[in-house]
Amino acid sequence: MPPLPNNPCPGNRRRTTVRFSCLALLCICASVARADTKYPVRGVVLKIDKSRQTFVASCDSIPGYMEAMVMPYPVHDAKELDALAPGALIDFTLVVEKDAAYAENIRVRKYQSVEQDPETTRRLKLLDGAFGSPPAGILQPGQPVPDFVLTDQNRRRVALSQFSGKVILINFIYTRCALPNFCLRISNNFGVLQRRLQPRMGKDLIFLTVTFDPVHDTPEALTRYANIWHADPQNWRFLTGSSSDIARVCASFGVDFFPDEGLMDHSLHTAIIDPTGKLVVNLEGNEYSAEQLGDLVQTVLDRAPAR
Repeated sequence: MPPLPNNPCPGNRRRTTVRFSCLALLCICASVARADTKYPVRGVVLKIDKSRQTFVASCDSIPGYMEAMVMPYPVHDAKELDALAPGALIDFTLVVEKDAAYAENIRVRKYQSVEQDPETTRRLKLLDGAFGSPPAGILQPGQPVPDFVLTDQNRRRVALSQFSGKVILINFIYTRCALPNFCLRISNNFGVLQRRLQPRMGKDLIFLTVTFDPVHDTPEALTRYANIWHADPQNWRFLTGSSSDIARVCASFGVDFFPDEGLMDHSLHTAIIDPTGKLVVNLEGNEYSAEQLGDLVQTVLDRAPAR
């Protein structure tokens, strides 16, 4: 079989919307492939439509078949959708038949850090509650995010509630982290998205980066760090505060951290809050790409009322 052309479907990740016409085009691609071809696929769930027995995902490229893109995928068994939620990292099998294609054997992938040794992982798990958990515990999707007040890199008071009506993307870092796959990677993700979503920044979208090392991450240190990423200080705020306030915010999102030989061992979380102030998704780890995170944010923006 001759190789399929690059980007056979117009629903790639650069589009701002996902059209279900891509589903028809996926079937066209299937018609030129040999029957019963199966491909392993990895991606991030953007939305689920149980009435159509379909989920939309931003998937990695499938070598020999198609480039990385946003695409709706049908399933034969509706029960396969039960465990899915926006932001879930999944592996599945794409079955390509003569006249159709569908997803099967969908597995939600739990994040496991390969950099952390067993002792570090154990300490992070034991840390839960060490600083005092918030009354509601770790926030779950659909729950309202409690307001908090911190200080940004320009020493301005920043309350979460002041961004009501906007989509908020929030992550957690400390500026002395030197591991490329940890704080640097998730900060770089925000840098990539700041460029991609620039027309929506400020108007519909705000970035917040919270340090969990307030002793060292003063506003001046955060300013230097923000400059690395060319952060717009109006629309991408780097936040610090008292140790108790920081611990409270981090605990709400399940962020664990503790000092270790002058540095910090920590978990990774990136969350999206919708314009009504409710948590949409809390991504753990670093196994998604900046493009997939952007596709997920774009999906939330697209369903928000126009401003």
